[in-house]
Amino acid sequence: MGSLGSVDVWTTSLLPALINFRRELHRNPELSFAEYQTTERILEALRAGGLEPVKMQDTGAYVDIGEGPIRLGLRADIDALPVLEETDLDYSSSIEGVAHACGHDIHTTVMLGVALALAKIRDAGELHGKIRVIFQPAEEKLPGGALSVIEQGLLEEVPRVLALHCDPRIDAGKIGTRIGAITSASDTIRIEVNGRGGHTSRPHLTEDIVFAMSQIATQVPAVLGRKVDVRSAVSVVWGQIHAGSAPNAIPATGYLAGTMRCLDGDIWYEAGELLDAAVRQIAAPYGVEIKLQHTRGVPPVVNAPDETALIESAARREFGSDAIELTPQSMGGEDFAWMTQKVPGAMLRLGTRTPGGKTFDLHRGDYIPDERCIEVGVRIMCAAAVQAIAEVDAD
Repeated sequence: MGSLGSVDVWTTSLLPALINFRRELHRNPELSFAEYQTTERILEALRAGGLEPVKMQDTGAYVDIGEGPIRLGLRADIDALPVLEETDLDYSSSIEGVAHACGHDIHTTVMLGVALALAKIRDAGELHGKIRVIFQPAEEKLPGGALSVIEQGLLEEVPRVLALHCDPRIDAGKIGTRIGAITSASDTIRIEVNGRGGHTSRPHLTEDIVFAMSQIATQVPAVLGRKVDVRSAVSVVWGQIHAGSAPNAIPATGYLAGTMRCLDGDIWYEAGELLDAAVRQIAAPYGVEIKLQHTRGVPPVVNAPDETALIESAARREFGSDAIELTPQSMGGEDFAWMTQKVPGAMLRLGTRTPGGKTFDLHRGDYIPDERCIEVGVRIMCAAAVQAIAEVDAD
């Protein structure tokens, strides 16, 4: 494609089948590292498009389109969440308690569409380089399936890599971009607290785990807020606190669980060490036993300038400058960060909100993305792939 015209001539005919493919994925979600049917559906669809995909270890797949050295990698994540769907869609999840509540079915469908469009461009003799499309498992399971992609060597020949993520705060038809960190570091924390239980009338004869837990819950965020540069925005938020079964009995065991998030990758390491020490120091006066499980998650995704420019150039060519918004850094974590530590890369935010419609949130059972976003994602990522090849040819 020497003229770098719009890729819509290659993508438009694919859209009805892509919508059907996405709905089938949505109806049959699978959790991290258990995406067996999902992987088979991806493989079948790629083979039907004249491609020769390769299955990854256990779950996930990748496919190379074109000849010569790889010029760009594109990544989609394929797993679902342990969330109960509450949409009442005709194609809502058929698996109780599992749903594509983060939009990974959209991500997978977009990258399938890109691969199929690139195959058509190749067959027309217009693809003068190689693109690798990776369908990655287990983004939702820390520290993330991206590490398995790297361990299997799938980035060894890839000079740069792009990804996308659904964003229900942005209208369908638009994307969000930014240079630098676009997501945050994210860890999970589970603290089990044990001690001698007893009657609430005699707490001095017990090791009051409930009081100790309350101190941990409130003081750990406060300690980090005074020990870490506030500009790094370290945030510890508890999602679970469980202990006891009677109002007049101090229990012998309980636990807290939550997340620690941080905007700055370097401060992330420092904050993790401070957190572990703070938990034990806060609990020490109460004589309780602490079992701390601090699971290091992912660093921030850092968008490189050239790769962000590649996305924005493709978006302008396909949809015009008005389709691009500056997006704020998210406090969410994304294991695509491991890939951007390996090679230069960038992630775009794909708008999924129906214009004038409801703003949903991710990881909720009522999340309904506007399927018109699929065309947007396919065209921008396909155009970026074509441009990445052209840039090398021009050097």
